[in-house]
Amino acid sequence: MILGRFFEDKCAEMYYRGKMFGFVHLYNGQEAVSTGFIKLLKKEDSVVSTYRDHVHALSKGVPSREVMSELFGKATGCCRGQGGSMHMFSKEHNLLGGFAFIGEGIPVATGAAFSSKYRREVLKQADCDHVTLAFFGDGTCNNGQFYECLNMAALWKLPIVFVVENNLWAIGMSHLRATSDPQIWKKGPAFGMPGVHVDGMDVLKVREVAKEAVGRARRGEGPTLVECETYRFRGHSLADPDELRDPAEKEHYAGRDPITALKKYLFENNLANEQELKTIEKKIDEILEDAVEFADKSPLPPRSQLLENVFADPKGFGIGPDGSYRCEDPKFTQGTAHV
Repeated sequence: MILGRFFEDKCAEMYYRGKMFGFVHLYNGQEAVSTGFIKLLKKEDSVVSTYRDHVHALSKGVPSREVMSELFGKATGCCRGQGGSMHMFSKEHNLLGGFAFIGEGIPVATGAAFSSKYRREVLKQADCDHVTLAFFGDGTCNNGQFYECLNMAALWKLPIVFVVENNLWAIGMSHLRATSDPQIWKKGPAFGMPGVHVDGMDVLKVREVAKEAVGRARRGEGPTLVECETYRFRGHSLADPDELRDPAEKEHYAGRDPITALKKYLFENNLANEQELKTIEKKIDEILEDAVEFADKSPLPPRSQLLENVFADPKGFGIGPDGSYRCEDPKFTQGTAHV
């Protein structure tokens, strides 16, 4: 959780220093959800995220260097600098992407879960007990893909957990004003799967619920819908002045900071002392300083990379008869403004 919090704070610093561009959505305040769920997974399990995906990537094991480089738009990023903030992806770590459009990732996650079931039951890969987590927010729960995928996952008993990070606001729209029944977890039983509500500001409670849901999926007993009630401590993105939320509401949730709460628990139960926690923070600071330095010094992607992974046919548009990229021809930009 400290890595996630400090990483996002460093992102804000780098964004305002002009090192990052476009929309950057930070995860401050929601760390208990990512940690409580993703740290239970095996490497082979899959995670599908949203545009608020940096910390999900870190929790799944993507190195800080790769995530920071991606945010800097550098060739050493996890998507070679082409994905940026909203599109983290790692084949190695089975992070199947951050998705910019809400609801866009849920069908992808459902497909990944179907793949696991197919490999186990049809291809007879007995050791394939892989689980998929689909993360999304409260605003997404009013969209059609959500309901279609709940139905399909329940119908086929897919090994998936639908994790709603209900931070009470869909950009500037209050959850209470936007949905007929604000209790999202109730939508699970409507489709024949368990629906659970959990305090998303308490990592131990989240982990307890996650253990049951992930275990259920791994045993082949089907999907679960988990609503984690949480709160983001910053605006929707770094471009959001965050003037719509009541200051009293923000203050209330700041007092329920999941990191502060876990520290208190550790002290009260004699599980750690102040010095041990300071050592963790110092280690994380060093990791992030290294990540920033690495990203800053890394090369920008070559222009030829623009035409890669666009068309399936390697001899398609953008590639010359000799098989080389047309943009590598010195005459490629002749007659156009210099970029």
